[in-house]
Amino acid sequence: MAFRRASTAPKSHPNHARWGDAQELLELATGQKMNAELAIVGGGPTGLGASIIAALAGFHPVVFEPKEGIIDKACGEGLMPAGLDHLLRMGVNPKGREFVGIRYLDGISGRGPEGRFGSPGRGVRRLELHRALLERAQELGVKFVHAKVQDLEQSANQVTLVTTAGSWNAKHVIAADGLHSRIRRKLGIESKTPKFKRYGVRRHYQLEPWSDFVEVYWIDGAEAYVTPVSDSCVGIAMLFEPRSDFDELLAQFPALQDKILDAPFASQDQGAGPFEQRLPRHSQGRVLLCGDAAGYLDPLTGEGIAMGLASAQAAVECIVADDVLGYDDAYKRVTAPYYRNATNLLAFTRSRTMQRVMLSALRLPHLFDGILGQVAK
Repeated sequence: MAFRRASTAPKSHPNHARWGDAQELLELATGQKMNAELAIVGGGPTGLGASIIAALAGFHPVVFEPKEGIIDKACGEGLMPAGLDHLLRMGVNPKGREFVGIRYLDGISGRGPEGRFGSPGRGVRRLELHRALLERAQELGVKFVHAKVQDLEQSANQVTLVTTAGSWNAKHVIAADGLHSRIRRKLGIESKTPKFKRYGVRRHYQLEPWSDFVEVYWIDGAEAYVTPVSDSCVGIAMLFEPRSDFDELLAQFPALQDKILDAPFASQDQGAGPFEQRLPRHSQGRVLLCGDAAGYLDPLTGEGIAMGLASAQAAVECIVADDVLGYDDAYKRVTAPYYRNATNLLAFTRSRTMQRVMLSALRLPHLFDGILGQVAK
């Protein structure tokens, strides 16, 4: 389904009732349930993206998010070309710094191959990404309810959300409430126990980027992802197992540590994980899971935002087509490249052949460009 450009809130989709502010005030006064065409639980990038996609499709979505304002979170902050293109088509153009590809480096020697994308990606602070998405959603007339969803019940025709701001009825719900989704637990959709528990921690340095690439430094059991996010700031995200802190990890990457020296911090450390969440299904009844709430493997490919937006697009398309039963198949179709890429890269990072692979890629740069091209799509 193609996006429709819109600078103001579009007309209501013909298959859905519109509920105005006057009715909501009446329902609040009488204690009755309030109503939403489409409820979106979670106001992070996937939830906001879903609200924008839905508004452009003719819905009047309501986003439920307990936190107000711009929300920060641990994130690698590198938008791959596919994710950036998706945002631009939504009318979202976050500020940042472009990068031309990825450079994989040995964390000790600093040697390794690089690959260029066909079109650039962009390093974007998570705060800037959230701001740009929030402003676009507000421009399209998306309604926000700053409340926590405590419970939900489903019938044949609607979903009732019990929130700290009262009860709401919605014909459909998109749950985009993150890696450890409360809605997913309420639905009884359990994640399989992961074989490996990987964690992440992110820090920014006030430092002019030394490269137009995202640099990935590798050692046994951990990687460090360096992303230029402005002309005076770089973000470093560590992925590792088992648990550790940022400074302990950084000391194991002398090739990276030498480039940072005594640069001042530009943010506090933010952590996340464990990441792997493999689910048997991605919807139940009229509730569709999107983004990290729908399952995740690992952030090492940098495709998290692209995958979240792609799943949100698929969810809205299924709702428009009145085919929510088809969402599981649609989700698997749009996320298959991510799971394939992440599985392959994880296999490399956990094998003793990783260094030999990197050295071989130095001799075969065109082959490495082809591999990275699959990640960038």
